[in-house]
Amino acid sequence: MALWPEAVIPGALHIVSTPIGHLGDITLRALAVLQQAAAICCEDTRHARPLLDRYGIGTPTLALHEHNEASVTPRLIERLQGGEPLALISDAGTPLVSDPGARLVETAAALGIRIVPVPGASATLAALVASGLAPHPFTVLGFLDRKGKDRENQLALAARLPHSVVVFESPNRLVDTLRAVAEITGGQRHVAVARELTKHFEEIRRGTLAEVAAYYEAVPPRGEIVLVLAGAEVAEPSEDGLRAVAGALREQGFRPRDIVRMLMDEHGASRNLAYRLAHDT
Repeated sequence: MALWPEAVIPGALHIVSTPIGHLGDITLRALAVLQQAAAICCEDTRHARPLLDRYGIGTPTLALHEHNEASVTPRLIERLQGGEPLALISDAGTPLVSDPGARLVETAAALGIRIVPVPGASATLAALVASGLAPHPFTVLGFLDRKGKDRENQLALAARLPHSVVVFESPNRLVDTLRAVAEITGGQRHVAVARELTKHFEEIRRGTLAEVAAYYEAVPPRGEIVLVLAGAEVAEPSEDGLRAVAGALREQGFRPRDIVRMLMDEHGASRNLAYRLAHDT
């Protein structure tokens, strides 16, 4: 008996989440889709083999990675348009999040091909819910650039966002990243470093940026790492200050509705307070 009869949809691209470490973290539906698909598009076919062999899945595999995605996508689109159900997996977790496959999905969606998400493991969500930090809202920056101005801009963005930020980092750059954000924020911002999630040596280290950086300087990290940074504290605008801003805008000839929008967008006022101050005379 099939794990999940008729799990695949003809002519659809199935985005299948796979384990991020522990091979038991895969859904029955995901296994059924992988069994029934015409082919499985893998970030690395060799990396996918232990999972497929563990569950006796003999579906043909083909490589889809950053170096061949542009050339392979047209052929995959032809197969989908011909009615074949295809599955897309990454090396671990949910595809497309800092992994290849976006070009294929974007092309398929633009052509009206059905995209079917098959949810499952996610390193981002696993780290976030175990971090002890506010779980929502949050921003995922993925892997940071290794050096240069782009990296500096990404670190500055992570430091100023007012909510939790998730970053993927390599072990040899972790301490540098923690120190760089500490220089911007002062080092007292809280952070959680999730290492080797779902694996035997899983570790979640929590503390201030300074504390966690010091720990990993003394104990060099190994394995795959997800960093969760607490959001920046945003000072609440004072009502007197907002009233003064509203008065100045009124003198400049702005209409009440424009003042409401500017107080909310530029000064962080609540809608009710902005409306009241904009209509004060």
